[in-house]
Amino acid sequence: MPCAVIGQDVWQQVREGQIDPLTLREMLEDIRKTASVPLSVRSLRFLSLETGDMDEFVQLHKQQPIRRQTVITCIGTLKKSTADEDGVSCLVVGTESSEVFVLDPEAFIILSKMSLPAPPTMMDVTGQFDVEFRITVACRNGNIYILRRESDKPKYSVELPSHPVGLVRVGKNVVVGCSDESLQAFSQKGKKLWKAVLPAPITTMAAMDLPTRGFQAVLLGLANCEIHLYRDKHLLSTIRTPDVVSSICFGRYGREDGTLIVTTKGGGLMVKILKRTAAFDEQDGAPGPPPAQSVRLNVPKKTQLYVDQTLREREGGRRMHRAFQMDLSRLRLAAATAYVEALEARRAPLSCSLATPLKMNAVVQGLGPAFKLTLNVQNTAACRPVANLAVSFLYDESLYRVRSPYLRVPLLVPGLVYPLETFVECTSDKGVSDIIKVFVLHEGRSSPLLTAHINMPVSEGLTLT
Repeated sequence: MPCAVIGQDVWQQVREGQIDPLTLREMLEDIRKTASVPLSVRSLRFLSLETGDMDEFVQLHKQQPIRRQTVITCIGTLKKSTADEDGVSCLVVGTESSEVFVLDPEAFIILSKMSLPAPPTMMDVTGQFDVEFRITVACRNGNIYILRRESDKPKYSVELPSHPVGLVRVGKNVVVGCSDESLQAFSQKGKKLWKAVLPAPITTMAAMDLPTRGFQAVLLGLANCEIHLYRDKHLLSTIRTPDVVSSICFGRYGREDGTLIVTTKGGGLMVKILKRTAAFDEQDGAPGPPPAQSVRLNVPKKTQLYVDQTLREREGGRRMHRAFQMDLSRLRLAAATAYVEALEARRAPLSCSLATPLKMNAVVQGLGPAFKLTLNVQNTAACRPVANLAVSFLYDESLYRVRSPYLRVPLLVPGLVYPLETFVECTSDKGVSDIIKVFVLHEGRSSPLLTAHINMPVSEGLTLT
């Protein structure tokens, strides 16, 4: 579609002999720096020439009219005055020059011209030209723009997280497939409604419209050899294909109103006819939040007590926060003090000694009256082994009997866990339990290195002898 471009007056002066090639070059350089519209191909080629080749180029092209030939990037149709199927439609053309033209269906003159920030790649047209229409355009800059009848520039815009690969209108909403494996829907004013995550990249998109059943949905061809059918953000059906789908189309074919025609990447063609008894039910594995999330909660009404507490928190919020921070600091101090006292008194399962860093945990197995007691001792030092250790048990002899109340601990290599096993027998039939204290001792020292308190379970009874 030819159109006059900026710089035409300059070439007219060259044709009339008013300026020389050097002056022409300076004027075109100034135009390229100041004008927002790009120069023509002839002007750009002239600026790239050497000084000696300028005269020959000017003599060869100065008599020819200067025009910029643009390229069509996308195309659509718009009803002229009625929405009937056999009504006259206007041609809507998107060009590489970031413009959208509406052409007259008879004389093919430009009825409307609209500008965009970037070249369009996909478009969806709805409405009538003489009444009201909306043109939704996906551009090369990754944004979506909505054009209306009364404006020559976009009325609304949508910024997408990734570039769009498909654009379909479903009812009053626009469904966009993005290159980040997502399907998103927007209102007529560009408000985001929902988003669904897909298992594979989108290869093609198409609308599925069944007016006889009042059903509208979106068909997606995915790179994992599947076709997904979405109504809103819910997955209704999945069709497996032998190859990657390259294009899909749904509509009337012959006497069938619901026919899906699919072409594959390898050159295959498939035709699938929709059953008249087909039911469109949502699948359980549909992506998105669970259905229970959309159920409204039965929130009770605000009571006078709630209002009073809200006023109290609003008025004394700073004082309440300070009191909470004070109590929290006291709790942390009490916990740290108790932990330090346990370490100093050797009542913790961790050793605070740098010379013999140890760690121990105990496991009790059995239902009783016989229990198996396993002590897992580990040397947490970096490279120094520990030797000359022993384990002793302190318990109520009227309740329990330990088979080996004193155990020798072998040499502890750093990083390894050493299990020490012994058996405990409950000698009481009263159904009571007690604590067994375990001490890890070092030969030649009176204070234990570690202390563990084992809460013994209640025994089921005495063994039969």
